[in-house]
Amino acid sequence: MVSLSPRQLDVLHHAANGLTIPETAHTMHLAVSTIHYHQQVILHTLRARNMANAVLLACRAGVLDGRPRRHGDHAGFAAHVYRGEEPCDLCWAGERAYRAERHEARKRNAA
Repeated sequence: MVSLSPRQLDVLHHAANGLTIPETAHTMHLAVSTIHYHQQVILHTLRARNMANAVLLACRAGVLDGRPRRHGDHAGFAAHVYRGEEPCDLCWAGERAYRAERHEARKRNAA
């Protein structure tokens, strides 16, 4: 079984969705060098020649299931929890916004 960290899986998912290293870095709020490092670890772990090959090998290994991953909202937060992962910063922020909105809705309904 392939063992990639949650952050490496996020980098792999972004690559599978066609994002470049700078776009991935911007989306994940990380340095370009950090994304490059994670991609090198992914390539080594999967024994892939490039990221396109890594995506293919990850799909074959069942690491990528083809379903879009949600981030930055309540559903993304819940998906992390369901998979037994620590939610990413973006999903934590989305969950806080969701909870605040629900709290305000309950206050409006109680009044």
